[in-house]
Amino acid sequence: MEYTDYDTRLAAYGVITEGDRVLLARLRIPEAGTWTLPGGGVEFDETVEQAVVREVREETGYEASCGPLLGIRHHIVPKERRMHDTGRPMKAVQVVFRVTLTGGELRNETDGSTDEAAWVPIAELPHRRHGLLVPIALEWARRP
Repeated sequence: MEYTDYDTRLAAYGVITEGDRVLLARLRIPEAGTWTLPGGGVEFDETVEQAVVREVREETGYEASCGPLLGIRHHIVPKERRMHDTGRPMKAVQVVFRVTLTGGELRNETDGSTDEAAWVPIAELPHRRHGLLVPIALEWARRP
């Protein structure tokens, strides 16, 4: 399949940990109730680094600075599973950074793709519905 035959969604996410906890956001759409890393789609006029800082602010209320790149994940979303019916499959490219909080206060997003932000003990992750990116990114963050 040629690159002109599918859509691509570029997104940036942040791994933010404090002791044995990780900062997560709960999706309202597209997979309601699923916990994920703060992050999301990169706007046309911004870098991936700018996007992750903006997304952390929007979804958690915290101000942040973008740290080192941890990894890049991609997966295919078949056209039947797309949130918006375009008739085309999509390649989702997820760029993950270590992020450091610089200010702000924890709050939930209003009228966005998430509805709750929380510090979640990493040991509780097996008991919470979360996206595949969460354990993958935490493993990347553990690398020296």
